[in-house]
Amino acid sequence: MGGRMLSAEDAVSIIRSGDRVFLHTAAAAPLRLIDAMVGRAGDLKSVEIVSLHTEGDAPYVRPEYRESFRLNAFFVGKNVRQAVQDGAADAMPIFLSDVPSMFHNKILPLDVALVHVSPPDRHGYCSLGVSVDASLAAVHNARHVIAQVNPRMPRTHGEGLLHISKIHAMVEADDPIPEIPRHELTVVEQSIGRHIASIVEDGATLQMGIGAIPDATLAALGSHRDLGIHTEMFSDGVVDLVEKGVITGRNKRTHKEILVASFLVGTRRLYDFVDDNPLVEMLPSDYVNDTKEIRKNPKVTAINSAIEIDMSGQVCADSIGQRFFSGVGGQMDFIRGAALSEGGKPIIALSSTTRKGSSRIVAQLKPGAGVVTTRAHVHYVVTEFGIVNLHGKNLRQRAEALASIAHPDFREDICREAHDLYGQKNSCLVE
Repeated sequence: MGGRMLSAEDAVSIIRSGDRVFLHTAAAAPLRLIDAMVGRAGDLKSVEIVSLHTEGDAPYVRPEYRESFRLNAFFVGKNVRQAVQDGAADAMPIFLSDVPSMFHNKILPLDVALVHVSPPDRHGYCSLGVSVDASLAAVHNARHVIAQVNPRMPRTHGEGLLHISKIHAMVEADDPIPEIPRHELTVVEQSIGRHIASIVEDGATLQMGIGAIPDATLAALGSHRDLGIHTEMFSDGVVDLVEKGVITGRNKRTHKEILVASFLVGTRRLYDFVDDNPLVEMLPSDYVNDTKEIRKNPKVTAINSAIEIDMSGQVCADSIGQRFFSGVGGQMDFIRGAALSEGGKPIIALSSTTRKGSSRIVAQLKPGAGVVTTRAHVHYVVTEFGIVNLHGKNLRQRAEALASIAHPDFREDICREAHDLYGQKNSCLVE
């Protein structure tokens, strides 16, 4: 019998030792169900939890629950980072576009999916709300689906519908959706945002994530025209530009005049904006992040971040040396998709230095660092000191270009190291 209304404790009683359990992504994390599952820790052994990043607490990675639960993360968020770095949880390097196939192709068969949905409409359909991504594949493939039903979850358009007949147990909730407030931008972030905005063309289709640099870029696009959105996720800054008439999607070739995304994280303002809004379509990540679909739109401008980049153009975005920090995510999906788009611009943006004052442009990556975007895929690189395009440049030319946007305090040292590393007679060293 689908759609039975139960207490959270009774609903999660279906979970058994050795099960594989999927958790709904990002701001859709079903926190009430998670707490109830962890409350059963004494009865459970070796439950594998799979998820992309989730907002809110992640009690299942606490040391006292290690016999009961082990996380297998497709993307490492702040709430589980220490557990992954300590070896108490696992990280899987994978493109966001590939995650749904883990469930569709039974590479990771799912026993239970814990999701967070809107109340059913008069036809019996709930909405996956702010997270469709790989979550749609999870609910279609899990043997049991348990849904936290919340009137505060936006009802979004697109493909994230789930009929109550597919839900084995429903749990009533009236809880706030986790929010990520916007923070005040630094001078460095504003400078990077202005540089990126200077190469965004009118009519471009944008992909960006959440954080300071995307926010700074969006804040600098107020005088642009007819921008479009096809992105794995967006936040409040997009709403600003829609209301100003900057984002119209008029020049898009697919989903014309529609904002396409896979998941959303922001404030209540964002969630209210997308609620029952036909301007926004939430679609699965194996479609949104498919390079074949990305390249169909004109002037795709993909804005992605990095932890460090070496003088040959290798981009590390998922680890600090051997320590996993985040994940592969959708960076390569969109860097390549933008490169294949007519007039597209793949952009890697980063501040020139870390918070501790070391250079993020380096002669070579830290030992054990992962390469997310290869040197052959990288095009534009932006710091607060300017913009360079590495596409079509050899190693010597790349070193010279990247040195020009490194922090002045480090330029000579990284040039010398790169010169010694690559054995180039010509270098970016100042004679």
